[in-house]
Amino acid sequence: MPRTIVITGASDGIGAAAARQLQEIGEEVVVVGRNPEKTRRVADALGARSFVADFSDLAQVRDLAASLRAEFPRIDVLANNAGGIFDERTLTVDGFELTFQVNHLAPFLLTHLLRETLVASRASVIQTSSAAARLFSRFDIDDLQGERRYSASAAYGNAKLANILFTKELHRRFGDAGLSAVAFHPGVIASSFGSTSSGSWKFLYGGPLAERFMTSTDVGGARLTWLALGKPGVDWHPGGFYANNKPAKTSRRADDPALARLLWDRSSELVGVAP
Repeated sequence: MPRTIVITGASDGIGAAAARQLQEIGEEVVVVGRNPEKTRRVADALGARSFVADFSDLAQVRDLAASLRAEFPRIDVLANNAGGIFDERTLTVDGFELTFQVNHLAPFLLTHLLRETLVASRASVIQTSSAAARLFSRFDIDDLQGERRYSASAAYGNAKLANILFTKELHRRFGDAGLSAVAFHPGVIASSFGSTSSGSWKFLYGGPLAERFMTSTDVGGARLTWLALGKPGVDWHPGGFYANNKPAKTSRRADDPALARLLWDRSSELVGVAP
């Protein structure tokens, strides 16, 4: 029987590649994207269901969660894959820093709103994180939104570290109830990821050397697919961080359980849910 696999950020890049790979082997993939036309095009090619939600607007995340709960009594895998890097410090309509909201707060809220379905389904929750958590983060629990100092790279690294801390705390809180969480680095992918940025990030991802030296979206998508198909506790360890389908090093701060709990509580307060 096909499993239901929800992938956010699936209108492009590794999300679209993983959606295609999983659909081809018979899973029921649900494509979630920000751009209506691109999302519909990917979903139509697969014969899959699709939903549109812009993670810079938490009202759309709440609407997405309500639609998913109504349409799918069982969700076997939630892949929180949507994300981005942005040059300037910008506030969303919700009043939060854009990088922090799109990469962390929105998937945190979506997972919370789907939690009962996920636990009942004994689901896997996959976070697309990054080596940026180790390379660029300057994580300050009292400055989550870069009000004191901001750089695009640090904001992105901090958000990717938040993904890993969220993964560990999600496992701690709900692992015994049957929910399994894992985070991974997909590789440095030749995709449109850097299109929302400029300067070195845009050159890196969109320049002439990108396709030659970067990992393809198919390979990056296959790493998400491996986790989605894998059996927690057998193929991968719940609460872990992976790269190249193997356990990987990340920031030492990711192993701080007090920090993970505090981030969970702060995030809950910001999005208005019970911690």
